[in-house]
Amino acid sequence: MGRHGVGWIGAAAAPAAVLLPLLLLVAGGACPGARAGLTSEYRRHLGSAIDMPLDADVFRPPPGQNAPEQVHITQGNHDGTAMIISWVTTSEPGSSTVVYGTSEDNLNYTANGKHTQYTFYNYTSGYIHHCTIKKLEFDTKYYYAVGIGQTVRKFWFMTPAKSGPDVPYTFGLIGDLGQSFDSNVTLAHYETNSKAQAVLFVGDLSYADNYPYHDNVRWDTWARFVERNVAYQPWIWTAGNHEIDFAPELGETKPFKPYSNMYPTPYKASGSTAPYWYSIKRASAYIIVLASYSSYGKYTPQYKWLEAEFPKVNRSETPWLIVLMHAPCTEYQMWHTTS
Repeated sequence: MGRHGVGWIGAAAAPAAVLLPLLLLVAGGACPGARAGLTSEYRRHLGSAIDMPLDADVFRPPPGQNAPEQVHITQGNHDGTAMIISWVTTSEPGSSTVVYGTSEDNLNYTANGKHTQYTFYNYTSGYIHHCTIKKLEFDTKYYYAVGIGQTVRKFWFMTPAKSGPDVPYTFGLIGDLGQSFDSNVTLAHYETNSKAQAVLFVGDLSYADNYPYHDNVRWDTWARFVERNVAYQPWIWTAGNHEIDFAPELGETKPFKPYSNMYPTPYKASGSTAPYWYSIKRASAYIIVLASYSSYGKYTPQYKWLEAEFPKVNRSETPWLIVLMHAPCTEYQMWHTTS
């Protein structure tokens, strides 16, 4: 959707960061024993957004030949004991291995991933690496490193506490971020003021499709821009209309091509048949992600999956049910490109 929507779950969120300590919007009333509420009402100002130039500091790649860049993480299984680590190398594949551990000075575990590439019109991506690290302990800080030799880069993340009805957890809510000067203000606000432990991203990432030929270089700049946060805390991805990238006039007829190559989700862990709708548990929340731009009418795969998913929600274990989607699901919805 456009960059000036309303910032709440279930709609195209504003280009803003909102904090949810379990929860901004839920089905039903408040859950006994859970301390919840909105902790920030920050909204980016209205007005035309001006994208940052390609030579902006926040788009600068890390130093070193073929150094890992665009590092980002997301939950790697249903209960939070796995993490998907993703990154890009630009000139050659390098290594798809992640070393990690609970001590910054002793990364004594190793996981091996895979890399892929994609083309879009006249653009060829770098080597996109995805590696899932598994069997993590709950409520634990992990350090991890990617790269080879002088280009090794180190980061860290926290796993959630084991699910339970009284487990506190704070989510950030971001949508329609883009890569404008205002986007940088939004992310800086989130970093400065947020106590959130994970981001619920409700769609519209890079806005690369606003550029001629869906300039996929803008997918790279966006991923470098957000690395400063998403390399350290998981962002839970929802696909928006700016991720569709359906451009038959360019010979590009596979929807979500850049997005699905860059941003994996743990969809198989919840029995989904596509990466655009899935569920996870995190602390006292059960999170269902839906796809506004995939078929959702009765008898479609998404509808049937959701129908089977709701009975799995145990409100005595995860009293907070969060449903994420980029746009409301209605009987008739105009396909849109602008607000």
